[in-house]
Amino acid sequence: MKENKDQLIEFRSSPELVDRLFQYGITKHYEAGRVILQEHAHIRSIPLVIRGSVKVIRSEEDGREILLYYIKAGESCIMSFLGGLHQEISKVRAEVEDDAEILFVPVEKVPLLIREFPEWLDYIFRLYHKRFEEMLEIINAISFRKMDERLLNLLRKKVSLTGSSTLILTHEQLAGELGTAREVVSRLLKQLESAGVVLLGRNKVNLLEVSGNVLT
Repeated sequence: MKENKDQLIEFRSSPELVDRLFQYGITKHYEAGRVILQEHAHIRSIPLVIRGSVKVIRSEEDGREILLYYIKAGESCIMSFLGGLHQEISKVRAEVEDDAEILFVPVEKVPLLIREFPEWLDYIFRLYHKRFEEMLEIINAISFRKMDERLLNLLRKKVSLTGSSTLILTHEQLAGELGTAREVVSRLLKQLESAGVVLLGRNKVNLLEVSGNVLT
């Protein structure tokens, strides 16, 4: 348990808050690919990632999807905060990107934590600010960046999250996160491979450079 608490570096200055979070919450383990929150589901708890990462996705009725942001260790989902506090259903899907350990804090405990721990409210505001900037970046990317640049940026972000230059995923998964067709992603990956930027395998993409630097 102590090792789990040590992972919450966001609250290292307030061990009392960490103790309260674990007192109220339930810790669960998930493998990559598991969905922890479905769209249109009632939000009964707030996920706080202890290890691993979770991706938050928005989908449309026609099946199109787009990646909104990643939740890394020590972070939570601001959409869950807002939806849970206002008793709204979820407008997003949260899916485990890497094997994860997640602490689920009941929604009804959030106001208590806000009243008792000012640093908890500060955490929520900082998280909201970070997600707002990420959403602006998505809007900017969709509006002004070419798809090949968006694809490469997504691959770099995944490498940063996993710590490995070898990504186990399909072209269809990448297409879903980018909100485009699989054929488009396959064509762009072939172009990146010809340029020596990636090496492709079966359900595998090996990124050979990050921000212009060749990976060793």
